Amino acid sequence: MALNLQYEAIGKGFVQQYYALFDDPTQRPNLVNMYNIESSFMTFEGVQLQGSVKIMEKLNGLSFQKINRIITAVDSQPMFDGGVLINVLGRLQADDDPPHAFSQVFCLKPLGNSFYVQHDLFRLGIHDTA
Repeated sequence: MALNLQYEAIGKGFVQQYYALFDDPTQRPNLVNMYNIESSFMTFEGVQLQGSVKIMEKLNGLSFQKINRIITAVDSQPMFDGGVLINVLGRLQADDDPPHAFSQVFCLKPLGNSFYVQHDLFRLGIHDTA
């Protein structure tokens, strides 16, 4: 398979759609459609999960109700299998917590005429300065 020349548009469109669903607690359960039942992996703040069921248990178990998110940068690269690698940098504020920098990396794999999230790594930019 060749490089997907639409990788930048795919990356930006995916990020916009993903966070629109994630940031709305009533829509968050629909993220299940973006992950594969067996071959999707997520590392969320150092905790590794495999498969859409475990990933959604984690996402649906998050306790905050409101998110304010600012996306600083979305960098995308084409992959030789037709997939897209996406790196997101930004700031988010959950409920009344102070805002924090965050980084999230997605690896989208082609599936027919669409994609699924094969890898998802999320980390807040909180540093232990003690």
